[in-house]
Amino acid sequence: MLLLLLLLPWARAQEARQFAFSVVPLGVKGGLAEGNLSAYLVAPAGAAAYVCLDAGSLRQGVEKAIGYGALAGPASAVLRTGIKAYLISHAHLDHVAGLLLNAPDDLPKPIFGLVDCLQTIQRDYFNGRAWPNFGSSGNPPVLGKYAFRPLSPGLETAIDHTGLSVRAFPLSHGRPYQSAAFLLRSRQSYLLYLGDTGADAVEQGHHLRAVWQQVAPLVRAGQLKAIFIEASYPNAQPTTQLFGHLTPALLLSELAALSQLTGVAALRGLPVVVTHGKPAPGSEAAIKRQLMAANTLGLRLIFPEQGRLLQF
Repeated sequence: MLLLLLLLPWARAQEARQFAFSVVPLGVKGGLAEGNLSAYLVAPAGAAAYVCLDAGSLRQGVEKAIGYGALAGPASAVLRTGIKAYLISHAHLDHVAGLLLNAPDDLPKPIFGLVDCLQTIQRDYFNGRAWPNFGSSGNPPVLGKYAFRPLSPGLETAIDHTGLSVRAFPLSHGRPYQSAAFLLRSRQSYLLYLGDTGADAVEQGHHLRAVWQQVAPLVRAGQLKAIFIEASYPNAQPTTQLFGHLTPALLLSELAALSQLTGVAALRGLPVVVTHGKPAPGSEAAIKRQLMAANTLGLRLIFPEQGRLLQF
């Protein structure tokens, strides 16, 4: 028994070394479910200093994760000191509501994003009317809690106190509205998170193609550990009513475009975390069924649950 107790920390350390990233979903849905909206904590495996990818729901997700053993409480400590920075893909409320509501009790930290996203947060939320000005400029009183850190597309930026760095890429979320993809790096491993996005064919652009071109070498080298990408509506949703989102058919079409750059074999078994399903009656079940049935690329499809730890 003593030997087992002595070996347990070593075994846990060995297990942690098999993974590059720990991800705790704080919110996984794309609307309607007010306490379960897009937000994902990410840290290097074995660490507890997180970046938060989008921030639709925070406290309820943290409390669930504590209940599942994915986070060590209390919730206030996770929110104030465990989260070292926010990465916001776009400023729609289902991606920032948790950040806004928890701002009064938060500690100073940076918010990273593309310039347009950060300007929207400062101008439309932190303006002293919609919400107190927790930003670093704009209408007085300026509380200065959050430092806005604009990301230049394609350039890598270190995220202090996390061991992570990030590159951002613009996405089209219903022309001309912009969203973003974030490519996180921990040492020589990568994780790709896409905010809300339409398909290139529907959006009449090449934003996703540009992202695939950037990550294709990482897929071929086995360095890309997971892709987080949305499927908001079932296939029956009319193209004219997608509002800058994907269906299962469009998601798989985009990953087929990636496979043209990597070779099909390189994608087999790649974890693809399906995000942002809109919880209308029967919708999420249909999305899952349609993705599973058409997964000819051999992807490892993952449907995240709020508070349940993922490791890659």
